[in-house]
Amino acid sequence: MQDIREQLAENLDVAEWNWLVPHVKRDSVVIIDQKLDLLDVGVAIASDNTSSVQDWIRQELIYKPSAEQLSIWNGNDTTKFNALIVQPFVLVQEYGEIQGEN
Repeated sequence: MQDIREQLAENLDVAEWNWLVPHVKRDSVVIIDQKLDLLDVGVAIASDNTSSVQDWIRQELIYKPSAEQLSIWNGNDTTKFNALIVQPFVLVQEYGEIQGEN
């Protein structure tokens, strides 16, 4: 049997903004800071590792998109994201961002 990380790795994909809009409307999109590995966060959420997840939330490394971010992405619907579905959430990182750059 595959472990959680392998299962999630198979679901890791690149998504365009317009694909994410329905998930934003149901408030299920969570942004993952570039300092974190998307798969590591997915594994922590899927395995109910609440201490790690709470630490990341406290450090603002995982968060819901702000109205300003949504406005920027709505204005540029070709923005791409690394996306990982971990029910009921869709975890995203902007595609192509370099770690440490803002």
